[in-house]
Amino acid sequence: MDVLNAFRLDGKVALVTGASAGLGAGFARTLAAAGADVALVARRAGRLAELAEKLRAAGTRVITHAADVGDAEQCRAAVAAVVSEFGRVDVLINNAGIGHAVPASRETPEGFAAVLRVNLGGPFWMAQACAPHMPHGSSIVNVASVLGHIAPPFPQAAYAASKAGVLGLTRDLAQEWSARKGIRVNALCPGYFASEMTENDDAQLREMVARNSMLARFGEQGELDGALLFLASSASSYVTGTSLIVDGGMAAL
Repeated sequence: MDVLNAFRLDGKVALVTGASAGLGAGFARTLAAAGADVALVARRAGRLAELAEKLRAAGTRVITHAADVGDAEQCRAAVAAVVSEFGRVDVLINNAGIGHAVPASRETPEGFAAVLRVNLGGPFWMAQACAPHMPHGSSIVNVASVLGHIAPPFPQAAYAASKAGVLGLTRDLAQEWSARKGIRVNALCPGYFASEMTENDDAQLREMVARNSMLARFGEQGELDGALLFLASSASSYVTGTSLIVDGGMAAL
């Protein structure tokens, strides 16, 4: 195996959810740089169009589709649009997610359900819709969180439960599809990264990260992209049903 070429995605079709901003937009740029055709899916059509224009200017084939991944029918429609344009899906990056911090005693049924609908339901509905169109050797990467492995430092019951659920979903889909369909399924578990979700967080959060991680700081997009590309590409052809934690050493403390 040519190790460097194993990370290339030339001729592959990659679908990224939550691609309108933050980590998802960064993932889309990385997959495009590796040679993939890219399908961008998120709720904000305007943001998708802006990113698509930049990727096309760099020579990438791109399609956008506005959808709420928490809705199974919208997931099916998004995948149908991608398959109509590109014919298949080789890589699915389930990145879309939401979250809030609220004490468990004050969590509402509506708030808890909303987080699980997007963070856990979304990856399942997208995977279910994509699987029939994924050839042997394809890859699904579910973006979970280090908070699926460790106790959250702040009250985030819904978010932590949803991300722990993603780890269980990842193992099940890997068991069902890896040998039978040739679709590998893994989870990428970021720690605290500079992104749209964290841009308004205060000094208390950054102090907590500094105190509770070995590298003592937030991560940057480029420090996550390599792990994402590893799981998406044939470089990880013997890796399935597991999770890759990229957290600056938080889970190890």
